[in-house]
Amino acid sequence: MPTSSSAYAAFAALLASSANPVSPAELHGLLLGRSCAGAGFDVEPWLVDAAELLGGAPQDNVRQALIGLQEMVKGELAGDEVTLVLLLPSDDAPLKERAAALGQWCQGFLGGFGLTAGDQALSAEAMEVLQDLSAIAQVQNALEDSEDGESDYMEVMEYLRVAPLLLFSECAKPVVPAAKPSLH
Repeated sequence: MPTSSSAYAAFAALLASSANPVSPAELHGLLLGRSCAGAGFDVEPWLVDAAELLGGAPQDNVRQALIGLQEMVKGELAGDEVTLVLLLPSDDAPLKERAAALGQWCQGFLGGFGLTAGDQALSAEAMEVLQDLSAIAQVQNALEDSEDGESDYMEVMEYLRVAPLLLFSECAKPVVPAAKPSLH
């Protein structure tokens, strides 16, 4: 069974081979941010936003990976059991690398959320989540390679698996399942 860490490594290799200097974490954050802000799950607008971050239209293999990433996020947010898997380096990567990717993820999320949400009014809780994400994006170099640093990283990861769901429930319109044809 593939893990998110192998997905991260594979996506990073794909982006590097296509000369895209963007991290998978930042792309995933962008996608999740725009999805939580109510962008919906249409493929073309997502590809336009991704192309903006990538600095041009993605090559076919990257395009397919972006579509697959969106399908994964749609399944996570619109499924019966809402759980998020963050696209970040594996736990055996150096803490500094994981913390940097976490910061990139938060930056991508904030960019995607802001791009989509615009100036819509948000609750105090939603504003607090956005402020937390902004603070986490800045902390990436502050984590020390120690037990405390690992513990702090894990706490932040747990928070990031839950916090975006508050924004999604507040801002996104529910996904309506496709109507099943009736048999008359």
